[in-house]
Amino acid sequence: MRPGEEVPTWANVPGGKPEKIRSYRVARRGTYTVFPEIARYRRLPEREQLTHVIAVANQKGGVGKTTTVVNLAASLAVMEKRTLLVDLDPQANATSGVGGAPAGEDDKNVYRVVMAELPATEAVCETDLPFLHLLPATADLIGAEIELVGREGWETQLREALRPLVERYEVILIDCPPSLGLLTVNALCAARSVLIPLQCEYYALEGLGSLYRTIEKIRGSVNPSLRVEGVLLTMFDSRNNLSHQVAAEARENLNSQVFQTVIHRNVRLSESPSFGKPAILYAVSSRGAASYLELAKEMVSRWSENPIR
Repeated sequence: MRPGEEVPTWANVPGGKPEKIRSYRVARRGTYTVFPEIARYRRLPEREQLTHVIAVANQKGGVGKTTTVVNLAASLAVMEKRTLLVDLDPQANATSGVGGAPAGEDDKNVYRVVMAELPATEAVCETDLPFLHLLPATADLIGAEIELVGREGWETQLREALRPLVERYEVILIDCPPSLGLLTVNALCAARSVLIPLQCEYYALEGLGSLYRTIEKIRGSVNPSLRVEGVLLTMFDSRNNLSHQVAAEARENLNSQVFQTVIHRNVRLSESPSFGKPAILYAVSSRGAASYLELAKEMVSRWSENPIR
């Protein structure tokens, strides 16, 4: 199936749980399955479409940032949102998580794009999902932090590099490294909003202050339109009182910025990266896959209520 082709019509499912799962072949690469209820979130008419460029950032590691990027991108793709995943983390986990090869094919990767050695249009790769494309990472990004220092306009390198791609996609998700270094600042300068994964564990809220201050500094200088897309509660364990306490405190302090969708700890969600697949391709009926579909639907609903100006 390719963008623009006719797709099956699915009935909405009461209660938000699938009664029937439907599979179809995708670009000769195999099959994937989607929930029937996502049909009502199909693409808006072209005149209403504007690109959502979202940086997924948190300087604290191990909060589910890359898991969120991979699975949110895949969920948006099965909702027929033309989506680009930009892996800006030298670990390249998001790249391998959607079946891509770190460093890309023939050295076509985001490092060369950021350093203006290669046009972004030539570095984009396809994935197993026809509406999802990838700009792969490489370990060379470690050196980019040093190479960008002293370069004029270093903070806008990524924004300028992605400019030719913006009109081709409805959503661009940027996976940031777990720090507030030069690469993350580049991502925040290129983005229109920031999605912040928040682990439901002790000390989770303490690191948000630095990230919010960085967002304010960038908003006050090179990217005045930058806003917080939302805070996503991840690794939630319903059996653990601490998870409930952290979630309650986050909602009390951050109010409507916290998404209603919560990402629970899930074995299938943890297993899927080792197979180079997002959860929706690895185990579509798993709780993890369902949670990220719910997140995608909640985000699309927010966009319709508060469109980009």
